Amino acid sequence: MTTSEDLLKPFQRDDILIVREMPRFFGYNEDFVFPHIILTLILSGSARAMYDMRLITHHKNDLTIILPGHIMHPMDCSDDFSYAVLFISPKILGDLRFHTFSHDHEKFNYAPVCSLTDEQAAHLLAIVDQLNIIANTTEKELPHRYQVLLAQLAVGYEFLNSYRHEQDKQWNENRHTVLFNCFCDLVVKHYRESRELKFYADLLNLTPKYLSKVIRIATNGHSPVKWIEQYVIAQAKRLIETHATQTLQETAYLLGFSEPTTFYRYFKRVTGMTAKQYRDQHL
Repeated sequence: MTTSEDLLKPFQRDDILIVREMPRFFGYNEDFVFPHIILTLILSGSARAMYDMRLITHHKNDLTIILPGHIMHPMDCSDDFSYAVLFISPKILGDLRFHTFSHDHEKFNYAPVCSLTDEQAAHLLAIVDQLNIIANTTEKELPHRYQVLLAQLAVGYEFLNSYRHEQDKQWNENRHTVLFNCFCDLVVKHYRESRELKFYADLLNLTPKYLSKVIRIATNGHSPVKWIEQYVIAQAKRLIETHATQTLQETAYLLGFSEPTTFYRYFKRVTGMTAKQYRDQHL
């Protein structure tokens, strides 16, 4: 089974762009939080996954963008499921803004799935093939390699935005959707500062009771308090899995816990096992 640690290994030698093709989902029923932007294009079959607290069903030619810091939770897939996936580092994502004419990629946070035609999917896969060639060259082989990567990625991004144009006309941004996405973005940004619902309600100028009601409506009943816990634990597991020499005390401080013992109790209450047990299993 492919783990989040396996997927992150290539970034240790090349923090620019990763292009992969995988036959099935990795780590069923596990939460994954990556510091990268992730693009997946379904090549065949179907699958279900949770993006933050929303259930997404994937079909052939669906393209999904998961923004940095958000939770992806694979659930199940058909036997013939396969997909192409790109992991893009925060650096290249930031630099890409200066090479594109469209600057509304945040819209994927509201509606992460874009359904493409066969022809559109083929066009994007051709761009992915070129990206794969460029990504596997060196600066010696291809002078200005990084700039060429940016240029090719910008081409794909502009094509994707044009493909989304008609679909976006049908998209309805209601108040519940807006508040839900604001809440998720705030948790991604401030989870080290607070794990209390009131903290995020105050930032949104809402009462905790009303915010909870809005989130439950937007997500078909999911509890925002439980999701905050889920998010913190997902980040904790990522740190434990990818930093083998880091102590659990250091992990606790990185997550914003003032005392390691508070983190230990928090981890066990949410997961049912101690952080040490989890680390021992994954090491």
